[in-house]
Amino acid sequence: MGQEERRRQEKEIKRKDILDAAERIFFSKGYEDASMDEVAREAEFSKRTVYLYFSSKEQIYLEIMIRGYKLLIETIGESFHENHPQNAPEELRCIFFTFYRFSRDYPEYFKAIMEYETKNSTGRSGMEGGSKAECYRLGEQIFGYLSHALQKGVEEGSLHRGLESEKAALTLWACTVGVFNTGEKKGDYLKNYHQVNPEEFITESFDMIMRLVSRNGGNLHEKESHG
Repeated sequence: MGQEERRRQEKEIKRKDILDAAERIFFSKGYEDASMDEVAREAEFSKRTVYLYFSSKEQIYLEIMIRGYKLLIETIGESFHENHPQNAPEELRCIFFTFYRFSRDYPEYFKAIMEYETKNSTGRSGMEGGSKAECYRLGEQIFGYLSHALQKGVEEGSLHRGLESEKAALTLWACTVGVFNTGEKKGDYLKNYHQVNPEEFITESFDMIMRLVSRNGGNLHEKESHG
């Protein structure tokens, strides 16, 4: 291994160590309450060293979002491979309940993604351009799964013919974010006032969405993929 390659690897290791430390701090304290001083102490580097690798706390936050989005994309891909959805409703069910499994298996990434998705975008105007662009690109890749499934449904005749896949995907994503936020944050309210647990609420919400977009009212008895 040459000297240049060794330096590059050492930089990657330090960068990963800082991100790992930031995750522990952000996930335990919350992004708003965490500081770069705490990240530096957790990583066992000087604050100056941290700033050599990341220009701001916001950039670190975006890099953590990139990790979360990549993991979610990988999870969706694995779910498609395992479940082999045969039509658009099955693809949509696979995406929806994979996201639900992700929320249970990786709750901190899920929470961070939900906060990112619902945060006012004008508050992110000063974030590092390259990291923000990558975060948007990965978010659009997830959005693309929805858009593709909806367009497929229109073409195969399982969804309404007049459905505009891009606009419908935006609405479906907004509904998905809202449903999961409600299931996560209002669990006690759902149980005590509506006698429904969060998992039932999420399943019934998906079924209702499918009834609205399906030509035949949706096949609500297809195989579950959230197991």
